[in-house]
Amino acid sequence: MFLSQRMSRIKPSPTLAVTARAAELKALGQDIISLGAGEPDFDTPEHIKTAAVKALSEGKTKYTAVEGTTALRKAIIEKFKKEDGLDYDLNQVIVCAGVKQVIFNALLASLNPGDEVIIPAPYWVSYPDMVEIAEGVPVIVRCAPEADLKLTPELLIESITPKSKWLVLNSPNNPSGMAYSHKELEALAKVISDVPHLNVISDDIYERLIFDKYKFVTLAQVAPELKDRILIVNGVSKTYAMTGWRIGYGAGAAELIEVMATLQSQSTSNACSISQEAALAALTGPQDFIKDWIKIYTERRDAAFDILNKTPGLHCFQPHGAFYLYPSCVELMGKKAPSGALISNDTDVATYLLESVGVAVVPGAAFGLSPYFRISYATDTKLLLEACRRISQAISLLR
Repeated sequence: MFLSQRMSRIKPSPTLAVTARAAELKALGQDIISLGAGEPDFDTPEHIKTAAVKALSEGKTKYTAVEGTTALRKAIIEKFKKEDGLDYDLNQVIVCAGVKQVIFNALLASLNPGDEVIIPAPYWVSYPDMVEIAEGVPVIVRCAPEADLKLTPELLIESITPKSKWLVLNSPNNPSGMAYSHKELEALAKVISDVPHLNVISDDIYERLIFDKYKFVTLAQVAPELKDRILIVNGVSKTYAMTGWRIGYGAGAAELIEVMATLQSQSTSNACSISQEAALAALTGPQDFIKDWIKIYTERRDAAFDILNKTPGLHCFQPHGAFYLYPSCVELMGKKAPSGALISNDTDVATYLLESVGVAVVPGAAFGLSPYFRISYATDTKLLLEACRRISQAISLLR
C-alpha cells in the first residue's frame, strides 16, 4: 500500500489513545480509573432523545442541505443573538459533524502551503495536526504559568509574521480550563486589529460550562469590528452531553462559510439528519438542567483540586470552566519510582500513575506544554475522588 506523505506528519489522538489503553487494561481485569476522556458522564437529556425518536418516526432520514437544516441554522442564529448579542444571516452559519469538522473544513478551505496558524499552548490535541493536514505551519506559542497559561499581547506580537493567517483561541481552554476575561480579549483584539491578514478561530465549545460566576465572553463581542475576521465554532457535545451525536457549527464571513460548505459537499455532505433534529431540540428546549450539571462539576472540581493541590510536587490552576484540571508536575522531574524508574517527563508521570495505581491521565506533551498532565472530572464523583487519592498516594512514594 502506498500512503501519502501527509500521513507521516500527523498522529492519532493522544486522549483517545489513553482512553483505549485504560479500557484494554480494564478488560484484562485490572482495577483502572480513566480520567482521560473529554466528555460528560451525564446522559443526553430525555427531551433531546425524544426529539430524535420523533424525527425517526416521521421519516426525517433523508439528505438535508449540506450546510444544515434551515430550522437548526435559525436556532443557532437565535442562540448567538440571545446569548452573545451577535447577528448572523443563514449564509453565515454551517452545521458539521462535530466542532472538529468545522475547524478542519475552515483550515482546509483557507490555508495555502506555508501559511501559518498561531496556536497557544496548552492546546486541544487536534489543532496542530489539522493544520499539518491542510499543509499549513503550526506556530506553537507556549503560555506561561504567570499568565495563567493564557496568550498575552506580547507573545502574540512575537509570533506574528507575514505568513500568519489564523490565530486559534479556545476559551474556556482544553486542557487548562482557564478562560479569557473581557479585558484580556480586548488587549488581544488591539494587536489583531493592526494585522489585517490575521483571522481568528474562536473555539467556544465550553462556553456554557463556566464556574464561580465567571462571565464568558467571546472575541466578536469584545471587538465587533473584527467580526468578519472571526470564525466562531461551537456545538452541542459538551453542554448537552451529546458527544456521540456529532453536531458542531460555525459562524463567520459568508465567503468562508460558502467554501466550507463546498468542501463538505465533496467529503461528508450533511451532518446526520436525526442528530440535527436532536441538536435543534437541545438549543430550543429546556436549559435548566445545565445549572444542575455545573453545580456537580463545580463540586467535583473543588474536591479534586483540594486533593491534588495539597499533594507535594503538584500545583493546580483553579479552572474557570470546562471540566479539566491541568496540574504542573515540574517538581517531580528527576525523582524515582519505588521500582527505580526515573521520572524524566510528564509521559513518565502518566505511565507511573497508570502502572502503579491504575489511574489513566493524559500527559501534557499531548497538549504542547510540559511538564503537566490533564485529568477530566467529568466522571463519577466517587471514582474521581478515589483516583485523586491514588494519584496523591503514588506521588508520595517518589523519592
